[in-house]
Amino acid sequence: MEDSMLNRIRTSPLWARVIPFAVFAVLTLLQGRLGEAMQYWIYAFKAVVCAWLLWSMRSQLQEMKWKFSLGAAATGVLIFLVWVGLDGHYPILAQRTGSFDPIRTFGQGSALGISFIVVRILGSSLVVPPLEEVFYRSFIYRFISQSQFWKVPLGRFELIPFLFAGIVFGMSHYEWLPGILCAFAYQGLVCWKKRLGDAIMAHAVTNFLLGLWVVFRGAYYFW
Repeated sequence: MEDSMLNRIRTSPLWARVIPFAVFAVLTLLQGRLGEAMQYWIYAFKAVVCAWLLWSMRSQLQEMKWKFSLGAAATGVLIFLVWVGLDGHYPILAQRTGSFDPIRTFGQGSALGISFIVVRILGSSLVVPPLEEVFYRSFIYRFISQSQFWKVPLGRFELIPFLFAGIVFGMSHYEWLPGILCAFAYQGLVCWKKRLGDAIMAHAVTNFLLGLWVVFRGAYYFW
């Protein structure tokens, strides 16, 4: 029975795109609720579990293929600059309850603190981009257009799905304004290139640069 249910999930175009993101969201909610030190272990666990889920469901995620292009790289750099450049210049809708700062928790130069920083950068650069792009740009955007979303070409531009999916993505971040602009840019890449891989790559570039910025500038509030 369990194997049959797992097979149905793995072969479902909908669940293959929703379940990894749902697990990611639930574990994210738990991060700050079980004590400060636990949030780092939960993030590491979340990164591993979600990477495994994406890998195990890859047969249903044909669009989940990284593609490097100059457009993707330029978009990733641009969104990073927008993300940090707009900081403090727009109204905040919700106050952060904490930040991902393992150096503060475990001490300057601690092996554990440095390890969690590396895990965070790797997770945000290698796991989050395909997970979020598959959910928002491949699933949400196309599902708004048609319930049988897999029949909608990735490169089709439709204004209402474009705006709705972008706003939902943006509002899921504390940095809602750069988040919305980020979503519009990534969705634009998908429509332009008619594939998801460039958006995944752009997202990875943005998150990697943001991770370096956080560490070297001590701007842990972005995490």
